[in-house]
Amino acid sequence: MPVVNRRLIAVLLEKTGLFRSVVLGANSARLRNFDTVPFVEQPMSRIAIQRALISVSDKSGLKELAAGLQAAGVELLSTGGTRKFLEQNGFAVCDVSDYTGFPEMMDGRVKTLHPRVHGGILFRRDHAEDVAMLAEHGIQPIDLVVVNLYPFAQTVARPDVSDADAIENIDIGGPSLVRGAAKNHAFVTISTSPSQYPAILAELREGGTTYELRRRLAGEAYAHTAAYDAGIADYFERPLAEESFPLHVRLTLTRQEVLRYGENPHQPAAIYAKLPAPATSLVSAHKLNGKELSYNNLLDLDSALGIVRGLSGPAVSVIKHNNPCGAATATDLSVATRAALDGDPVSAFGSILAFNRPVDAVSAEVMAEPGRFIEAIVAPSFDQGALQILTTKPKWKANVRLLEVGELADIAAGWELRQVTGGMLMQSLDNQVDPENEWQVVTATQPSNELAADLRFAWQLVRWVKSNAIVLAKDGALIGVGAGQMSRVDSTRIAIEKGGEKSRGAVLASDAFFPFPDSVHAAAAAGVRALIQPGGSKQDEAVIAACNEHGLAMIFTGRRHFKH
Repeated sequence: MPVVNRRLIAVLLEKTGLFRSVVLGANSARLRNFDTVPFVEQPMSRIAIQRALISVSDKSGLKELAAGLQAAGVELLSTGGTRKFLEQNGFAVCDVSDYTGFPEMMDGRVKTLHPRVHGGILFRRDHAEDVAMLAEHGIQPIDLVVVNLYPFAQTVARPDVSDADAIENIDIGGPSLVRGAAKNHAFVTISTSPSQYPAILAELREGGTTYELRRRLAGEAYAHTAAYDAGIADYFERPLAEESFPLHVRLTLTRQEVLRYGENPHQPAAIYAKLPAPATSLVSAHKLNGKELSYNNLLDLDSALGIVRGLSGPAVSVIKHNNPCGAATATDLSVATRAALDGDPVSAFGSILAFNRPVDAVSAEVMAEPGRFIEAIVAPSFDQGALQILTTKPKWKANVRLLEVGELADIAAGWELRQVTGGMLMQSLDNQVDPENEWQVVTATQPSNELAADLRFAWQLVRWVKSNAIVLAKDGALIGVGAGQMSRVDSTRIAIEKGGEKSRGAVLASDAFFPFPDSVHAAAAAGVRALIQPGGSKQDEAVIAACNEHGLAMIFTGRRHFKH
């Protein structure tokens, strides 16, 4: 075991003021009895904080942190804007430039990159050579580093950002401070988020930070710098990519909540958030009522919200097992609510609902009618009357989850990732509106204006149904769905069975082409009047002939919408 002369230790401690930083625990008694002392091999349970370096972009919670540190007698070192903020709020603070004897330069590019800063962070309190170096060069220990980085992600997210602005928001000194403090977490506490301040102050009041906290904060610090560097790498790869897909895909996600369970109760599950979270997403939603959300709840809520996001008029969608079993659009939200729930009332029991307008009291009364049971509702907002009804009137009032997401915004075109064993699949999102100028009426019969409106509605919905997908719609409402069948004609028969008598006068949408005319014959027998599908089958002529035989109108869109 390494040893050091007792007298050398005493001199070094006296010169560097490390009485509280170097504690030999059970071995401290040996200072009085032996000429040599074994070094401590394990980090101390608590480290007192005498000096803190603070340099933050996000200043939320900083006043409270500084007040707690000042009350504990901690000296504060700081830079630039952070120093000015602290001084303006009445805190005594030493400028890093005064401490290092070297001014900030190059518009702040060089300020903390100095041996007196990094030496005070990185020196090992249980290494005699490190302690001696501190004494020789007049370096002061730094026990706490509080740093969050330049807002690079927010900067490059601006549509008008210039390359120069992006590059100036690449932090250099900050990540160096964070990584150095995290590396030396045996003795140094690192904080990269205001959410960590209360835990640090609580332990400081107990005499110092514990090794358990310092190690956890070190892990969070490395995650912070990794996400930061990933954002920079993504920015530089974006304009240089020679292919439509990036060479590297970096996922930076933060655990938001541990869920009740996964797809099944024996599967643990959690939800992770992208930063920054997309507008009007479930990740950023505010829950107003109800028990915890499950994995399946979130999948269904996401699909339900996606459906109504794509509908322009007041609209409601009803999801069961990640497939729509009801949806409607109308001039009045309560009318759309009733039509959506009545599309398949048996399947709608225990369903998930989404709205693209604030939920009002009249619509809430429809949902609260006897015989209905709803698991969760997501909407831009709920008025007070709706909240009163949904949280007091139905039997399921205590458990129904009410999620408020704010005014709906379109989700920009982007990437969708799905896991397969050993890797990921990547594709563009299928969330863009199909160009109607590419649609073709391929039958002798033209659809009326009323049928054309229903065809648009059905085509908007069919992309949300698991393939093979068939949708029946009538008067702006979903009346029958056939989903996930291996045969398209089987999906057609299921949708017709669900629609029942309402199928007469309805329209039919198919997510992919008809391989044979059998589905057309089945639809005609049920009273369907018009169809919409991508086309592209070798049997297109036979399918068109079958429609003409029955006097049906049919549109080819030229675009398929499989959903597996």
